[in-house]
Amino acid sequence: MKIIRKTFQTKTYYLHDTGKFPNSTNPVLHYKNVLHIPIFMGARLVRELFRENGWFNSWKSGIFEFSHYHSITHEVLGVISGKATLLLGGENGLQVRVEKGDVLLIPAGVAHRNLSPEHSLTCIGAYPDGRDYDMNYGHEDERPQTDIRIRNVPIPSKDPVFGTEGDMHAFWLELKSAKVSPNRVFSES
Repeated sequence: MKIIRKTFQTKTYYLHDTGKFPNSTNPVLHYKNVLHIPIFMGARLVRELFRENGWFNSWKSGIFEFSHYHSITHEVLGVISGKATLLLGGENGLQVRVEKGDVLLIPAGVAHRNLSPEHSLTCIGAYPDGRDYDMNYGHEDERPQTDIRIRNVPIPSKDPVFGTEGDMHAFWLELKSAKVSPNRVFSES
């Protein structure tokens, strides 16, 4: 069963170092309404999609209500039910509304937290090549060690949703060329 919609929107969120949270020069990618989640087996289908594209070590849960980031891996979140407002980038960061069918691709170093109750939504989370993850909270003693680890996290070979065709490659691998315009709408025929 194909769960990728033909029409969706890609949003990009650029979040800079706050001193407390490193964030990233790579933008967070928000594939808005990209997945058609069926009533039955939605979690399994999203896990399979991510796994097919090399993103595994997956989990199913809500999103924590405290700011945290990962310094040894990127993370993908596929929302399979519910909706919530997330805070990206730290205390004065960007509020983003996510809901069933959305996918959020979070680069290593980007702080994220749920401003809604933790289980107001359910996600499938996964990591490129099944990498392990760490938890960092913006404590003073985390840096500069986390900065060094973040710089060493490789760009994944495949986008978690679209494989070798995904926007991750355009925005993360070709960022310096500035050939990509943010917040564009995509439609496949």
